[in-house]
Amino acid sequence: MINTFATLLVFQTLGEGLSYAFSLPIPGPVIGMLLLFCYLIARKGTAEELAPTTLEFLKHLSLLFVPAGVGIMVHAQRVATEWLPILAALIISAAVSLVVTALVLRGLQK
Repeated sequence: MINTFATLLVFQTLGEGLSYAFSLPIPGPVIGMLLLFCYLIARKGTAEELAPTTLEFLKHLSLLFVPAGVGIMVHAQRVATEWLPILAALIISAAVSLVVTALVLRGLQK
């Protein structure tokens, strides 16, 4: 379990470092996920080694939403004054995500 957690943290740290070093507009964790994805493709057996622990992490994924909920409560006044742009961003991002997912799925089915 510690090895899996360390592996995930190493890739997130690498992503953060690359994002900071090159002033990239992409968040570090996203870069870290891409690096981890490439690593898992390159080393075939690693995914099976990481799977049991990562499944346990996914069972507790809802805990990661607690800081976001606290942030919304702390900044409730700002959210109340800027609700329209926030709502628009949520709706547009959800629609774009659905369209991109559908296009990728269609492309993979061919």
